[in-house]
Amino acid sequence: GVKDGNWTVLQLVEALGSCLENTDPRMRGRGIQLLSQVLLQCYSLLQEKEVLHLVLFYENRLQDHHLVIPSVLQGLRALSMCEVVSPGLAVSVLKAIFQEVHVQSLLQLDRHTVYSIIINFMGSREEELKGLGADFTFGFIQIMDGEKDPRNLLVAFQIVRDLIAKNYALGPFVEELFEVTSCYFPIDFTPPPNDPHGIQREDLILSLRAVLASTPQFAEFLLPLLIEKMDSDLQSAKLDSLQTLTACCAIYGQKELQEFLPSLWSSLRREVFQTASEKVEAECLAALHALSACLSRSVLSSDTEDLLDSFLSSILQDCRHHLCEPDMKLVWPSAKLLQAAAGASLRAYHHVTRIVLPLLLEQYTKHPQSSQRRTVLEMLLGFLELQQKWGLVEEDESTLLSLQASICSVVFSALTDPSVQLQLVGIRALTVLGSLQGFLSHSDLELVVDHLIRLTLHEDSQSSEAAMEAAGSLAPIYPKVFSGHMVPRLEEELQSEREEESSCDHYSLQQRCLQALAAVSTHTSIVKETVPVLLQHLQKVQKGSEAGKTQGMISVCQSLHRVALQCQQDDDGCWYYHQTVVPCLLAMAVLAAMQESAHPLLGKVLIEEEVLAAMVPVISAATTHLSPELAAQSVSHVVPLFLDGEVSFLPQNSFPCSFQPFEDGECFDAQRRLVALLMAFVCSLPCNVEIPQQERLLQELLALSCSCNCPFTATTAAKCFAGLVNKHPAGQQLDEILQLAVNRMEPSLVEGPRRMQALTLLLWVTKALVLRYHPLSSHLTDKLLGLLSDMELGPAAADGFSLLMADSPDVLHKGCHADVRIMFRQRFFTNNVPKLVQGFHGAGPDVKANYLKGLSHVLNHLPKPVLVTELPTLLSLLLEALSCSDRVVQLSTLSCLQPLLLEAPQIMSLHIDTLVTKFLSLTSSPTMAVRIAALRCAHALTNLPQTVLLPYKARVIRALAKPLDDKKRLVRKEAVAARGEWFLLGSPGR
Repeated sequence: GVKDGNWTVLQLVEALGSCLENTDPRMRGRGIQLLSQVLLQCYSLLQEKEVLHLVLFYENRLQDHHLVIPSVLQGLRALSMCEVVSPGLAVSVLKAIFQEVHVQSLLQLDRHTVYSIIINFMGSREEELKGLGADFTFGFIQIMDGEKDPRNLLVAFQIVRDLIAKNYALGPFVEELFEVTSCYFPIDFTPPPNDPHGIQREDLILSLRAVLASTPQFAEFLLPLLIEKMDSDLQSAKLDSLQTLTACCAIYGQKELQEFLPSLWSSLRREVFQTASEKVEAECLAALHALSACLSRSVLSSDTEDLLDSFLSSILQDCRHHLCEPDMKLVWPSAKLLQAAAGASLRAYHHVTRIVLPLLLEQYTKHPQSSQRRTVLEMLLGFLELQQKWGLVEEDESTLLSLQASICSVVFSALTDPSVQLQLVGIRALTVLGSLQGFLSHSDLELVVDHLIRLTLHEDSQSSEAAMEAAGSLAPIYPKVFSGHMVPRLEEELQSEREEESSCDHYSLQQRCLQALAAVSTHTSIVKETVPVLLQHLQKVQKGSEAGKTQGMISVCQSLHRVALQCQQDDDGCWYYHQTVVPCLLAMAVLAAMQESAHPLLGKVLIEEEVLAAMVPVISAATTHLSPELAAQSVSHVVPLFLDGEVSFLPQNSFPCSFQPFEDGECFDAQRRLVALLMAFVCSLPCNVEIPQQERLLQELLALSCSCNCPFTATTAAKCFAGLVNKHPAGQQLDEILQLAVNRMEPSLVEGPRRMQALTLLLWVTKALVLRYHPLSSHLTDKLLGLLSDMELGPAAADGFSLLMADSPDVLHKGCHADVRIMFRQRFFTNNVPKLVQGFHGAGPDVKANYLKGLSHVLNHLPKPVLVTELPTLLSLLLEALSCSDRVVQLSTLSCLQPLLLEAPQIMSLHIDTLVTKFLSLTSSPTMAVRIAALRCAHALTNLPQTVLLPYKARVIRALAKPLDDKKRLVRKEAVAARGEWFLLGSPGR
């Protein structure tokens, strides 16, 4: 009635009159409860005059019997949410609560109501409450004192934060407010199991920390408390104290810290020197960094002591002598402390490095052993990395510039040391020095390049890889040096290697040259130097002797691929690479295919399947990041090349015959193989690029995929067809081409010599349509399910489910702009797994394994959270799959079950007997991969509840003794890990 306007609240009060004035406190309580419940729903409808009368009524009732108080507080909570509260009423209500209600004697919910009233009034009547001055703060302290419930504490901590953040008067009650909150520090709370409120210990810790670190006024009370708790034996107390100290440093100044700096430094130093906990050490270093940053921020007046200077001096005094100790015991803790303090500001960095860097350079020279030199250089590297935060500052106080010659000498000597580990640290240091613009002179840079070339080509593989990575990092900073000095040297090495092919290290050195050329191609100007070198080398390899030719060409393609990936983010570099590399590769391949057609016995390496497969990612990476305009320009040349033999855009124009890759006849087999390169190009184009003669191209690809005898050509044609279909706009044209494909596939699947080609086409077209949620995908999937019962095609059809669910590396993935809908795997699972299960139960014994294999492939690629929800219905089938003799089924099922043992232990526990028996049986499989997977599953079983596992402990330990003697090292390694975990079952602390 009140909501609808038929009654006013004051009329309701009158109607409740006899109840509200009843002598029985329970009856009065029920009357007030009803009134409060109405107010909680209708407070927004109240008029200012009504609110005034109700507030006066409720204030008066605060003096009533204790049974009435909870309902009174609920009414006041409703009134505190009104927007039309008269001035002074909020103060009046809170004063009445402070005076009349002993809050801590109330139940948790009623105490929460009081906190809610305060929060509401602080949000809407801030200025009025501030008029109370420190009395408001004192009243709240009395209310909060003794609070124990975590739900209420979260609200109470929020009120304290607001008191401080909104500048309420604390008056003489700063220490009392600190005491009433700090008594909970450090938080010691463990939520009860199945807690419906969801309050975690971390919530309370962060909320309390926000209070303690909210004002410098708490500093004189808080810092002694933190120092005391840092010395605690409890790691949680140490961590909480250190994190709180770090938070406080964000708002403290010199004045707050000055008195406590010696004690704080003493505690931090002791923890870093003595602790065995990496967490405690990390928090100590973070706190020291924060202290140094806090002191760095302080503005100094002429008569003020520079606390940063004295603080850093005490750190240096306590740490520097450890850097010089012969046994180097406390070297690392000391270095970490110095780096934490130095990294806080440029001023702190200069103060510390002025002392430490000369000391470290001296120590490097003093220690003859490579291991000790490595330790010293790693410390030096830590300080050099800190300089990167500010860059090179050319000031008189810059220690780094004054020590330039010494630092370079130490780093260069590390690069020539026989120790690989010292070389690696030297390379990292070199990269950092190079990143400091202006630090290295031109002659230094040339020396850097010389070292990188030597390390790349002639040192250990670890040093070689690190040197290449360093060259890639430094090349964009100094492109002229690297293009003018490193690229010609590498080219020279590559050419000399061509002349000395008989050398036993020829292949390895050639590989390194190619990798280095790719690694250094991280700037467009360098790419323009390296790409012609790589292409020229590819042509030389093609013309060279047969020994190692295939692998040599694959190596060049791998380097070209790396360059392509590095060019993708730069538009100019990407287009230069594309228009240089793609036509060149196509021209070489077309010429080789024509020569193969004319002289089949010559056997051109360039059109071997492995080499073409290596060229595919090169062309794809060169195409995916083209702008639509440039891609359209390129596609207008490439597609006519394959459809009409239009070779005019290729750099080599003297071709011996016409290029007709879609023509029939054995003489065109080599040309047809080049469809792989067409696939790499057209399937990587952005979706909004129009492909000329697309319908004709699709028909040619469809015909080739169904009629070609070469599995490589048929598969690449099918993949190319599928890639184009996936991106094709929906409509009549797409429907027609798909119907044409179905009409070609269905008869070939039933009988004939090319059933496998038809199955390959079916799989790729199905994948293309499944990814984009096309309606025809369900019809094609049903066709695939039907083939599982086929004796000839069944195993291949089962493996096809892996192709449908897995990411494809060359086509139909997001990187090449394919239409891939979110959660397509879940949708495929929902639509088809019931059919797989049904088919399994109805299948004959000869083909049951096909259904199990298909199911295991689907489940193996399904997101684990989805699989866990479906586990109860599928587990019995998975366990049956373990009994299948097909090793692919076994392996796929085991890899599916292993994560489920970690993520769904309760469900898996119900089948413990079967799981133990199956896993132990498969540890004796003749296939190594199955043995390893079974042992990993046996290991994962230890995550199930111990009460379930203990009856099987002795049996499993006995059974796992046998694979300890397996002839394969990887199997023995897994057996040791699994058996060790089973031995520890039931031990104390497990």
